[in-house]
Amino acid sequence: MNDRLATLQLFVTVARAGSFSAAAREVGLSQPSVSRAVAALEAAVGTALFARTTRSLGLTDAGRIYLERVERILADLDEAGHLARGTGELRGTLKVALPATFGTREIVPLLPAFLAGHDGLTVDLALSDTRADLAAEGVDVALRLGPLGDSTLIARRIAAAERIVVAAPAHLRRAGVPATPAALADHPLIAGPGAGQAPVWTFVRGAESVAVRWSGRIRVDANDAATAAAVAGLGVAVMSAWGCRREIEDGRLVRVLSDWTLGEVPLSALFPAGRATAAARAFVDFLVARFAGTTRRDAVTR
Repeated sequence: MNDRLATLQLFVTVARAGSFSAAAREVGLSQPSVSRAVAALEAAVGTALFARTTRSLGLTDAGRIYLERVERILADLDEAGHLARGTGELRGTLKVALPATFGTREIVPLLPAFLAGHDGLTVDLALSDTRADLAAEGVDVALRLGPLGDSTLIARRIAAAERIVVAAPAHLRRAGVPATPAALADHPLIAGPGAGQAPVWTFVRGAESVAVRWSGRIRVDANDAATAAAVAGLGVAVMSAWGCRREIEDGRLVRVLSDWTLGEVPLSALFPAGRATAAARAFVDFLVARFAGTTRRDAVTR
């Protein structure tokens, strides 16, 4: 049983490393030993798990399915040991995929409090504004901003922040402070990742609703770049309050049209289908508690 478990763990290492030699270095074995162990596993399973060429190593369709199931089994075994010990201490590696700007600004500063008392836990943050494939990338939990599409993944809402309009004081002195949503047509738009090709924003104030279409002057594919462009005075930006809270607090950005609402940006946690490790659940519980009460306007001043 221990040999089979070790082989499965080795299979996962090879799949993630993308080569026998890299996996061998990681586990401290020779490359031929790793290759033989995987070949023996394929023989036992009865199908090829890897597609091999002289230049690359990749999973077959059967290998991808097998990897997903094996990772789930290994995670369940790890969690079973954790529960049996009954110490409450989290161990192993927790891989979290999350948006780059939000992760750097809001999540990284919270890690010391989360990791306190869990010396055996390692957190692997995959910071990117591109949405990760949880199964393919071995992600334990993904944090997503914005609406969720149809998915077989398990979702849990954590919090929400208000979507707001901001600009640098220098830009507002030069172009004027917009008094109505319609006045935004006279300002260049900084379009971030969520703006779309033809951004239309619907502003609501009481029973009044106004739709405004902007043409972008600056388009960026990362939220931190949109914030930096706004600070540089390149125009007006629409973003979640999480994306510019510090700049508003220190005066580098000013919120405009604050008596109008643009809706909110939800923050959700996604778990791979059928797998939510103890560490992943504990991390999301921690975030729910930390972000409690920070929806809408609170997110600007938290």
